[in-house]
Amino acid sequence: MATLQTPGRLPDFLIVGAPKAGTTALHAALTQHPQLAMSAVKEPKYFLCGDVPPPLFTGPGDAHSRREWIWRRDEYRDLFPDPTAEVLSGESTPLYLADADARRRIADTIPHARLICVLRDPVDRAYSNWTHLWVDGLEPIADVVEACLAEPQRIHDGWAPFWHYLRLGRYGEQLAALYELFPRDQVLVIRYRDVVDAPGQTLDRVCEFLGVRSGAVSAIPGDNTRPFVAEGWQTRALSSAVRAGSRVGSAFEPQAWRRVSRPLVKALHRRGRAERPTLTAEQRRTLLDHFRTDLDLLEQVTQQSFADWRGETGQGAFASRVADQTAVASR
Repeated sequence: MATLQTPGRLPDFLIVGAPKAGTTALHAALTQHPQLAMSAVKEPKYFLCGDVPPPLFTGPGDAHSRREWIWRRDEYRDLFPDPTAEVLSGESTPLYLADADARRRIADTIPHARLICVLRDPVDRAYSNWTHLWVDGLEPIADVVEACLAEPQRIHDGWAPFWHYLRLGRYGEQLAALYELFPRDQVLVIRYRDVVDAPGQTLDRVCEFLGVRSGAVSAIPGDNTRPFVAEGWQTRALSSAVRAGSRVGSAFEPQAWRRVSRPLVKALHRRGRAERPTLTAEQRRTLLDHFRTDLDLLEQVTQQSFADWRGETGQGAFASRVADQTAVASR
């Protein structure tokens, strides 16, 4: 049995990245392990803040989401059970990996923590990130490439980290910086494809890394994919109403705005279809150009090949990969 390594009610391990790479599903699976206690609040974002309120982000919906961040130390500690309990405590905030200050704060506060990084094809990840915000009516740009090219201006204007479609996928520079703060045996790097394609083996790897019993959990729950919404006048109208509502309602509690906006978002989703369009080869090449140098670094840092991420065909979303596996298994 693993022993608790950190004093006080602070987590023993963190799922630190990457967003839209299966971290929600992994968090939910680990919640079922009797020797693990995952925080009831997923993505508390504490180490992004450093015991001060989060910045006044300016992107659509940012004013509401920032008010849900847990930035006070006492509130963060209360997410985890008494350290005398025979469990390891953990939380998942996939934005930590890409944030230099968060990495440093984790190293300073819980230097013995174990860190889990789930990496996904960076183009697929960016597309999934854009899709998430697009189908909820928050992303104003209907083309993923154009939205990615707007990233430098958005960062300059103070949009929250989840809008940083390209920056969040530069795993090479992120892991290189992480290894300067933590020894490699405290960091586990797994791939999104393994979370989806080989959940039992992947969960066993995670459990062995954490020092708890393998085989206690073997299934990964479905992801949180929304139905894709095509561009059109109705989509534009509903999305504009969602974004306008987020501005007007920014002075109110997040729950109040979400209650008011829920009918608009549901109306958007009713217009959607289950499967999102596939990126064209040209779109993928354009986005991949932003990651080629970082992929070189990633291979150097991890001593692994990521050649499958360099092609003109993506790796697929969670639902499509599961459907493909089911079709193969039924033959």
